[in-house]
Amino acid sequence: MAEDRVAIVDLADELQVRKQRIFKLLSRLGIRATQRREASRGNQNVAMITLEEAVAIRKELIRSADLTEDGTLQALSSGNFVSLAEDIGYFYMIQLEPELDPGRFKVGFTTELDGRLQKHRCSSPFARYLKSWLCRRVWERTAIDCVTNGCERLHTEVFRAVSLDAVRSRADMFFSFMPRLVSQISEGQDKPHDDEPPSK
Repeated sequence: MAEDRVAIVDLADELQVRKQRIFKLLSRLGIRATQRREASRGNQNVAMITLEEAVAIRKELIRSADLTEDGTLQALSSGNFVSLAEDIGYFYMIQLEPELDPGRFKVGFTTELDGRLQKHRCSSPFARYLKSWLCRRVWERTAIDCVTNGCERLHTEVFRAVSLDAVRSRADMFFSFMPRLVSQISEGQDKPHDDEPPSK
């Protein structure tokens, strides 16, 4: 049953770690992922594990992590503590209903662009990326506050704007001031999106 299994990309996104880290933990724990074709992901093969195995992964992440005095979660890697908060992923802007509600959009951070969009398409089948930017996880909250200034908040990360062009311009400006990042993502995996949004 599909309900009894969890996609590695979804688990990585939920735990806010790179999927490569999950695969390393699978190997360490002797867990073997299975492949399943998912209609919701364009009929692509997706690596899946059981719910019990997902719990084991969560426990291993907690076990191998440590908290600093200021509460920052850190993980032991190659003998050095490396902050999980330094993970590089993407800050994205998704237009949820291009035809019915063109000003409604969602912003947020993910390490898996394609998986995140497919997840949103379960409830908003016409959702599309307007743009995504390389981003550190710790920048997400500030980026959201900056780019959505003056927008109507509909939900935690869902907003409505008079002009999506203005929102995207604020995001471009925000990331132009941030340190330049080099993607740690291999060739052939998620790439930043830069679709031309409609002028609204």
